[in-house]
This record gives sequence, C-alpha cells and structure tokens, in this order.
Amino acid sequence: MSSPNFESRQSLGSICVFCGSSNSAAPELLDAAEQLGKGIASAGMRLVYGGGGVGLMGACARAADAAGGRILGVIPEFLTRIENAPASVDTVVVVSMHERKMRMFEEADGFAVLPGAIGTLEEVIELLSWRRLGLHAKPIVFYNPDAFWDPLFALFARFIDENLLPHAFNDCWRAVDNIDEVLPTLATVPRVLFASRPELARLA
Repeated sequence: MSSPNFESRQSLGSICVFCGSSNSAAPELLDAAEQLGKGIASAGMRLVYGGGGVGLMGACARAADAAGGRILGVIPEFLTRIENAPASVDTVVVVSMHERKMRMFEEADGFAVLPGAIGTLEEVIELLSWRRLGLHAKPIVFYNPDAFWDPLFALFARFIDENLLPHAFNDCWRAVDNIDEVLPTLATVPRVLFASRPELARLA
C-alpha cells in the first residue's frame, strides 16, 4: 500500500463525510445527512463520500446532487452491487477498502463525521491516528446528536489521563450538536502538525 499524500491544504474546497450506511437509521439522522449534503453544495464545496446510495451516505449524496453540488463517490468494486451507487454521481470504483479510504483522504480538505457504526469508526480512528503522527493537519468535526459520540470522547479522555496521548490531541477535532454548525466549525479547527508541538516530543 502506498503512503498517503500528506500535503496540508489550507482551503476547504472538498469535504469528506464519514457516516453510516444503514437504511434503518433514525429519520432524524437521515434528515441531518441531507441537510449537510445540501449545505456542502450550497457553500460551493465538493462532497467526497463512500460512493453508496444507502443510509446516511446515500441521503447526503442525493441531497448534494439535488442542490446542484459537485460530488465524488469512492467505492470498492465488491460493494457496487450492495450499496447501489447513485447513477447521477461521479463515482470512482477501486479495488479495496484500503484504496477507498486513501482516495477519500487524498481528495478531501476536511472531514465531517456523522453517526455510523464499525465502518465509520474505523475510518475516523485511522484519520485521527495519522493526525496524531503528524502526517496531516486537515480539520475533523464530529456531528454529535444526543451525545452519540460521547463514549468515544470518554475513551480519548482516558488515554490522555493515562498519559497515553498528549492533551494537545484534543486540538485536532471538534464536536457539534447541530448539523448546521459542522461546516463553520471545520474552518476553526487548528491546523498545526503535531510534530511541531514540544509536548509531543516529551511523550513520544
């Protein structure tokens, strides 16, 4: 597997959305995904997402498409028969999940994390791990309705309490309760590489 392109870009031209693929998701979560997709399109940004037409990701992509937005879906070949990529969306078919995540990372300037399950968790943990290693400085914002992500944030806090992570780790992401706050908040996340922080050198 090739190394990521870890160039840090300053503009937010493309937003990658990580979110659930279940059609059984609560209606309010599907509505939030639609609002974000529409908001990305209205802001003139491009949506980068997992390429499927199901669950929150499908709702987000359809809303962005309906609003005249630019969209790039990235989906592994084996999922094309399961997740039904929207025909009107520009979709890149790749070989593996690893290639999918790499392409989404490289195409995005910032990341919005909506509620999801194992796949969403895997995506964001890898993204945060790369950020922790000083390999990128792209902003990350969690949409956290009804404290959905609080158990994960509590685990981060435990890592910090046990001196397994530096407190500066909290600077690389933000959480918001309102879907309308996701895009404005992405612009406020500090874009400082961890390698430039002295406290990391002491804990490494």
